[in-house]
Amino acid sequence: MRYPNTLLSPLTPFTPSLAAAGRAHARSRSDRSTTRQRILAAAEHLFLTHGYEATSMRAITTTANVNLAAVNYHFGSKEELFAQILTTRLDPMMRERLRLLDALEAGKGMDRPHAVEQLIAAMFLPALALARDAERGGENFLKFLGRAFADPSPFVQRLLAERYADAHQRFKRAFAAALPALPAQDLSMRLHFILDAISSTLASEDARRLIAAIDAGGEGGASDDVSFLARFAPFLSASLRAQVNQPAQRAAIAAVQALQ
Repeated sequence: MRYPNTLLSPLTPFTPSLAAAGRAHARSRSDRSTTRQRILAAAEHLFLTHGYEATSMRAITTTANVNLAAVNYHFGSKEELFAQILTTRLDPMMRERLRLLDALEAGKGMDRPHAVEQLIAAMFLPALALARDAERGGENFLKFLGRAFADPSPFVQRLLAERYADAHQRFKRAFAAALPALPAQDLSMRLHFILDAISSTLASEDARRLIAAIDAGGEGGASDDVSFLARFAPFLSASLRAQVNQPAQRAAIAAVQALQ
């Protein structure tokens, strides 16, 4: 029997062509995934090096060896690309921070005289752990964290403020409960200064080297994180607990002013 106007007959095998199509589809998906990863890696590297505003789409495409259409296809815009990088890195840290805060507020491991130090530890232990995790953070995670929070870009600051507002408010309330004598305005100012100082340090220094140097004889890992925070958290907590604007302090400062 003849089969006009067709290239197939009942005896034509289908499997090879279907298998070839499947292999081609798999290659296409793999290529898209590879392209996407190259774009993410390039953008993250440039963000770490130059910040958001100074990182252009041209620099991203050149570093990733892709064209602009590929970036637009996978991410839509520079803002969406950086939003994905930021949230992919920071969301796990924020979830772990809140898990630790939940546990403390439920009374697990709570040490009331050192509640401020514990809250600081709850904020920083997840970041230190992720810096050791090559899959979710990696050696540049602390630098990335510092760069993100110190970046002056209105877009980056708005993204951080909006996405993590609830988490920030929960920690602020926890600090207020641990420091009931500290006026709310003073608490907000001190937390702001502390976080700004930490962000700038992490963004500009090899923080992991500094942390490792604190316990050079340690075995690394979580025990070194405790050693670091046992020095770092009391320093920060002292700035939160400090008595300020006292008469003697004002008089001493006024004496210097009189020398002008």
